[in-house]
Amino acid sequence: MRIRLRAWILVAAGLLAVGAGPAYGADTSSAESAAGSLQYDVQDLGTLGGTRSKATAIDGNTVAGSSLTRDDAAERAFAYDLRTHTMTDLGTLGHSSQATGVAGDYVVGKSDLSTDGPTHGFAYNLRTRRLVDIGTLGGSRTNITGLNGDTVVGTSTLSGDVVTHAFAFSLRTRTMTDLGSLAGPSGDSTATAVSGAIVVGNSSLPNTPAATKHGFAYNLRTRTMTDLGTLGGSSSTANDISGSTVVGQSRTADNRLTGYAYDLRTGIRTDLGSHFLTAQLISGSTVVGGDGMLASSFDLMTYTSAVIGPRRGVTTARQIAGNLIVGDNFAPNSFAFVARVDDGDFTYLASLGGLNSSAAQVNRHGIVAGSAALPSAEPDTANGPFHAAVWVPHTVA
Repeated sequence: MRIRLRAWILVAAGLLAVGAGPAYGADTSSAESAAGSLQYDVQDLGTLGGTRSKATAIDGNTVAGSSLTRDDAAERAFAYDLRTHTMTDLGTLGHSSQATGVAGDYVVGKSDLSTDGPTHGFAYNLRTRRLVDIGTLGGSRTNITGLNGDTVVGTSTLSGDVVTHAFAFSLRTRTMTDLGSLAGPSGDSTATAVSGAIVVGNSSLPNTPAATKHGFAYNLRTRTMTDLGTLGGSSSTANDISGSTVVGQSRTADNRLTGYAYDLRTGIRTDLGSHFLTAQLISGSTVVGGDGMLASSFDLMTYTSAVIGPRRGVTTARQIAGNLIVGDNFAPNSFAFVARVDDGDFTYLASLGGLNSSAAQVNRHGIVAGSAALPSAEPDTANGPFHAAVWVPHTVA
């Protein structure tokens, strides 16, 4: 299924939708300006036989996600090849599965071992078509949170399922490394992201309440964990890393919450302010985040900040990759968007005939992956089932 829509057409369709409530009336002058030189074709990726599917990640020509199977009996991870237009069922470790990331030849995700059993992380090799259970650190559960090159990171329970530790799993050697915690073996830690040899996450501290955490950076080459400290307060988090720069949230000396960026090479810590309290993400020198309503970008080279989108409703950034930011805008309906860092252009992404859409990730070619609603079979609802979708950019004279 292939639909070509300008951003302003999507908004108009939202205003006319039946039973959807008051749709979001976007700033059409901004949307039309963005659509004047660049448009997006939305493509339905289909399902594994069921009614619904969703895309959660994209890298190169591979889209990863999950779909209901025939009769909606189970959810299975899939990989979709944009060149051959084929969707591959990746299987399970026993019951249902979901793909959460893709890089190169590997798709990673999670799978239930049985109907009521624990969840393990998995890695699927697209070349060999083999699904591997990455195992645990001795407990019953693992959860994958990041993938970079051949390194998978996440969180696993230890024996007894009382303590959780961050881990790094090498797809090359198939070995799992326990990253420990800042409080020693009995402390808890979680991994959130990886870039090169550096894993970042959050950890409990020695001789402090369990709820008090600090962000950390773990060097896989030297096998050392560094406490990233705070902006003067008691706690911090580390949410993402690009190169040597970590971003997260911190308490200040006067107990305020604020976003921060920390350069591991120089030790310079930048207070990003109260507009970067949630979902801190970074690509190069650009940080994106939100304050629960608006999403903003921050340039670490110029120390300038800009609001992403129309300043209405709730805007959430899902990913930043190079010059592109993708996410969703809720006001009160949900629309996927793609925004440019350099000039602020903001474009809404069409559905598959329904009203709503949602963006997850964007690849280096500017193709956005996510989910979009089909037309509804009911007269009083705006959306049919959601299908995994991609939005492919092309320039218009």
